[in-house]
Amino acid sequence: METDVRSSWVPMIVIGMAQILMVFNVSTLQVSIDGIVSSFGTPATTVGTAIVAYSLVVAAFIMVGARISARFGGERVFRATVLSFGIAMGVMALSPGAPIMIGAQLLAGASAAVLVPTLVVLIAGNYQGRQKAQALGWLGGAQAMGLVLAFLIAGALATWVGWRFTFTLLALLAVGIFWLSGRLRPVGGRAAIPIDGVGAALAAAGIVLISVGCSNLTDWGLLLATPKAPFSVLDMSPAPMMVVIGVFLLEAFLTWTRRRRNAGAATLVALDVLDTPKERAALFSMFAIGALGSAITFLIPLYIQIVQERSSFATAIAIVPFSLASFAAAVLIVRLQDRLSPARIARVAFMLMAVSLASLGAVIRNDWGDGVVIASMFVAGLGEGALITLLFNVLVSASPRELAGDVGSLRGAANNLAAGVGTALASTLVVGVLSTSVHRELVHDTRIPDTLKAELGLDSISFVGNDQLHAFLERSRATPGQVDEAVRINTEARLLALKVTFFALAGLALLAYFPAGRLPTSVRAANARTEQEVSGVPRSTSTPVA
Repeated sequence: METDVRSSWVPMIVIGMAQILMVFNVSTLQVSIDGIVSSFGTPATTVGTAIVAYSLVVAAFIMVGARISARFGGERVFRATVLSFGIAMGVMALSPGAPIMIGAQLLAGASAAVLVPTLVVLIAGNYQGRQKAQALGWLGGAQAMGLVLAFLIAGALATWVGWRFTFTLLALLAVGIFWLSGRLRPVGGRAAIPIDGVGAALAAAGIVLISVGCSNLTDWGLLLATPKAPFSVLDMSPAPMMVVIGVFLLEAFLTWTRRRRNAGAATLVALDVLDTPKERAALFSMFAIGALGSAITFLIPLYIQIVQERSSFATAIAIVPFSLASFAAAVLIVRLQDRLSPARIARVAFMLMAVSLASLGAVIRNDWGDGVVIASMFVAGLGEGALITLLFNVLVSASPRELAGDVGSLRGAANNLAAGVGTALASTLVVGVLSTSVHRELVHDTRIPDTLKAELGLDSISFVGNDQLHAFLERSRATPGQVDEAVRINTEARLLALKVTFFALAGLALLAYFPAGRLPTSVRAANARTEQEVSGVPRSTSTPVA
């Protein structure tokens, strides 16, 4: 049985710095679009391609990364991947053009795919008992706090110094983490662990197809293919087909993994970490809160930058209440785990998310300074932060230490998939409601003639700012009165689309309320089976995973 021996927090500082390093990379790309476009003379979509390349590599190969960490040892792998991530940041700072930038992000993604599960392995190897639960809370909090710092620092540097300077600092930070990693306790590897190639291919292909399909539902079409779709099948959009095929491949991966486990062969991920309804409920809840959180962090910048037409730095300031609340809840929720059951905490957290999302839908208008909006963002952050740490603790506590990497890989895969699905869901909802609202207005609006509607294609307008729409309309044959009417329609339709989307997300948060009730009655109860296994009692009757 594990004893609650206090250890130094220095290793946790090093681990948290590595988490922040990865958060800064993507956030810096997001706030540096204008600078990168100016430097490379490339379209803004190229920066989006770099972000997608990074995310896809992480999501597709994170399970392989967990096996690499288990095979070669957590501390050794941590040092190697932090160093390779730092090299990628150095290449970013010196990159002469877009192809090198994308290549650097591919290297960073490959490094992160191994680094993410390794962080969990190191926490399990350096801490135990209540201190391990606190460390997991700090890991979740580091991601939330890293997001706040990244937007503020990277946004300010990109605006006043230049985007290359931020990536130079990240490269230096990686060197500092590498130097400090000598304070980590060595976590031995098991050299005999093979890597399941077939399982890796099935998992990677499934995750990539789901991610790409979800990300392009709006551009390529939810059902029928749009002109932007790269191809169509009987006029059907390839995006939903990719999602369906991706889900099929993941089901095939699970079936393949079960067969290998039953045959006593090595598997890509130990399904023992999901062998009870309580653990599956934890993974489902983790995916749900990840999707809701991603939807919020997509919609709020959309609201600030498009509806209010404010800067990226202003967007960062607006997200601060959400991120700070998430950080605080992620760190402090550990204190409640001994008093309240995970099931009760999770249900309260999902209810907080539902209430805050419904409140956002009810009160947002063209004024971010409304106190109810800020309070709603704060409450949503509390719900997200509490669930991130709680669910992670449930999975880690219910698994023996040697399966910490598997828990980390499942967490990473779930988070990356949730990010894609949540963003795609919010985007599809907001654009769909916008199109419907604009079309309904135009059908009954006699002030805009049919010839002008056909010329401008206002019935298929995307989510754009009024200044951009106004400039576009002024180049047409529209009269000043018709321009004002079109801008009015756009203003009202955008706000309605955001409101309806927030209400829909509130409904989804409510749907997760009852599945969350299947979580364990306590984290200590989840620990019981792990402690039995450590004492010699097998966790399950299936053949152990190599």
